[in-house]
Amino acid sequence: MTETALTFIAKSTIKSADLDHRRKINFNIGKYNEKVPEGKQQFADVKLARERAKNTKWRAIETLDEQLENFEYHFTNRGGKVIWAENSQQAITEILKICKEKNCKKLVKSKSMVTEEIHLNDAFEKNGIESVETDLGEYIQQLDGEAPYHIVTPAMHKSKEDVAKLFNEKLGTPINLTPKELTLVARDILREKYVQAEIGVTGANFIISDIGAVAITENEGNARLCCAFPKTHIVIVGIEKMIPSLTDLGLFWPLLSTFGTGQKVTVYNTIVTGPKQTGETDGPDEMYVILLDNGRTNILQSPRQRESLYCIRCGACLNACPVYKNIGGHTYGATYSGPIGSVITPNLQEMDDFKHLSYASSLCGACTEVCAVKINLHELLLDNRHESVKEGLASFSEKMAWKIWKLASLKRGMMNMGNGALKNKVVNGLFTGWKKHRSDLDFSQKTFNEMWKERLKA
Repeated sequence: MTETALTFIAKSTIKSADLDHRRKINFNIGKYNEKVPEGKQQFADVKLARERAKNTKWRAIETLDEQLENFEYHFTNRGGKVIWAENSQQAITEILKICKEKNCKKLVKSKSMVTEEIHLNDAFEKNGIESVETDLGEYIQQLDGEAPYHIVTPAMHKSKEDVAKLFNEKLGTPINLTPKELTLVARDILREKYVQAEIGVTGANFIISDIGAVAITENEGNARLCCAFPKTHIVIVGIEKMIPSLTDLGLFWPLLSTFGTGQKVTVYNTIVTGPKQTGETDGPDEMYVILLDNGRTNILQSPRQRESLYCIRCGACLNACPVYKNIGGHTYGATYSGPIGSVITPNLQEMDDFKHLSYASSLCGACTEVCAVKINLHELLLDNRHESVKEGLASFSEKMAWKIWKLASLKRGMMNMGNGALKNKVVNGLFTGWKKHRSDLDFSQKTFNEMWKERLKA
């Protein structure tokens, strides 16, 4: 078993027994679960909307090479600059190069999972550049030195009391501040950072092919300020975020907000088509879009797994997953947690290091049921398991166990020999890994075949 798998098991064991953690997560996810059904009422036929979104993403991913080139053509025609990054190191190198050219010492950054994926803040810190997270949840996590806990809600695992205590320790504020007062404290601090920053960094929810633009959706307005205040705007986005047309946003923005937070549409929705144009009074002087691969083409080349690239990062599958709600986001040891993280992480990184995530699932199908774009997540988890075995990553004991099972299952006599008493001894006595977190199993003393024969004789 790999070190990442052992760490996952150790953290899961601790977190699943943490009742205070479970209380906070159930409370916060419960708030979303109350609102999502209300948001869905805006759709005349929500199933049809999901189906159309899936078909649109299918078209975008199947023609991704053409869509990306089309985006680059339109975007660069307005003075924007496109950088293709094959991996995280290339992306970081290009970003640091831009920072050096602009003599950047301070920058502001909006919420972006892809920047977490490439560990961009660590790179900034090593190079003496102050990077400030401007999303409130991300800012809380940055103050606490933690990675985001959830795709949509970075500080979901913290209560208002936890945040008040953190602000007291890090910022010297009174310990009894209300959520509204804590937000105002953060806003006062962050507003100064926008003015001081030489560069603004954002992600993008969607890349729009036919007009060469990026679309950003948010609830706080911080991403819009990161775009507008600094003289240089850098967008880092995974190539899978492509949608073919501007008109597709009429479907995707409401889907993302409804399935993510229960809103009909988020508060701020911005389409950025490039740097400041002649005659315009605001916006950045220069704008860069870094198109990141970082293992996505590995997924693209798999006819089955490429479906996972349809994901719009709404976080609905995390909120529905019984495993996620018990072990939490940090336990996964990867940027993307929950069902979608368990599907894509073994393919974005090394299967050997992260195949255990695909086994950390009940396969209940709740993730597939709630997915905004109808990705068959539970089937992709099974496919990951199949791929890991094909790659020879199964242990010797596992291989032998399945060979014995196959041998026995093909011979009725051998199956009947494995009566309840024998099964009880093997499973409850020998399978220590199974027994560790489960109560004893009590098998029937007779097989179904034996009982059926007895019934026919009677």
